[in-house]
Amino acid sequence: METINIVLCGLGGQGILFMTRVLAQAALDKGFNVIGAETHGMAQRGGSVISHLRLGDVESSLVRTGTAHFLLSLEENEGYRNLPFLSKGARMYVNTNSRYFPREEIKNFLDKREIIYRSVAAADIARELGAPRSSNLALLGFFSAFGEGPISYREIKMTIDKVSPDRLRDINLKVFEAGYTKGKDFEESIFD
Repeated sequence: METINIVLCGLGGQGILFMTRVLAQAALDKGFNVIGAETHGMAQRGGSVISHLRLGDVESSLVRTGTAHFLLSLEENEGYRNLPFLSKGARMYVNTNSRYFPREEIKNFLDKREIIYRSVAAADIARELGAPRSSNLALLGFFSAFGEGPISYREIKMTIDKVSPDRLRDINLKVFEAGYTKGKDFEESIFD
């Protein structure tokens, strides 16, 4: 089984670990071997949080520089900070509402390495639905809309339903669905 490396990053309190848990559980349910590691930093003070998730035939938990297939970032600058993890031809998904994503000096690096980058205002989606702390699920929904990862939209949705606390299940699914819809709209606008 091919190894798939995913790096998830953001700031403390943004839900990196829950997002990792959802992807890891969905991968386990699909039959993947899963190994992960989190590096916390100053999580409770809004510091960097990075999570490594490795699926397939893996023996170590950390993603090596230049080997990540996917980067999901809940904060734009954290996405830039973790670019060295990405392999040539990787995919990058970032939560930002900046019209200038990616920054010009970063765009050249991404283009040279053939990295496909997409952004969505996941925090705005979550806030509009009354769940400002759920931008992680909006980003996951957006990511799942492109069908590029090893885990499908349906598999991620089923896992969110399974692992969400009862009191948050409905809103978590609603935010995930809204992110997915944004991704589908984004994809369709490319072909219009």
